[in-house]
Amino acid sequence: MLPGMEDSVDRHLARWRGKAPFDERVEAIVTRLQFLVKHIAHTKEAALSEVGMQDFEFETLHRLVARGGTATPSELAADLLLSPAGMTGRLDTLERSGLVRRVRSTEDRRRVDVEITTKGHDLWMEAMTIRVEVEASMINALSPEDQVLLDGLLKQLLVNAETLADEPPSKPH
Repeated sequence: MLPGMEDSVDRHLARWRGKAPFDERVEAIVTRLQFLVKHIAHTKEAALSEVGMQDFEFETLHRLVARGGTATPSELAADLLLSPAGMTGRLDTLERSGLVRRVRSTEDRRRVDVEITTKGHDLWMEAMTIRVEVEASMINALSPEDQVLLDGLLKQLLVNAETLADEPPSKPH
């Protein structure tokens, strides 16, 4: 810890010291990560609220932008881990709001593509701009060198976590 600096996790650790069987360093790291995730989620909610957008609208538009502005409903449902019925309801709402439109494919009339509208893209861009500014102000508390270091350390943790998640559970002896 930096001298003279205390955060909510330091107070959390002090309350639990000697009461629970955990490694304080591990607990500190995991709890700080959890609290940062909450701060980032709050940042996202505030940005969306500022532009009058709901999370499901943003996430759907975000996936559409990532796919170049057009996708099939089944592609979006897979990206968003939604059922086809859930995706249909979501698209109905977005279409009524003028944020997306459904367009029949010219090559295959059975195929329907979802396109982001100019209104949808502008709203998504407005929310993204606010998020980028707020997230950067949070990260810019670190020097550029520390940002590179933190990114590398977090990548190591994530690769390890993803590797562990992919391993089959070990059998008891």
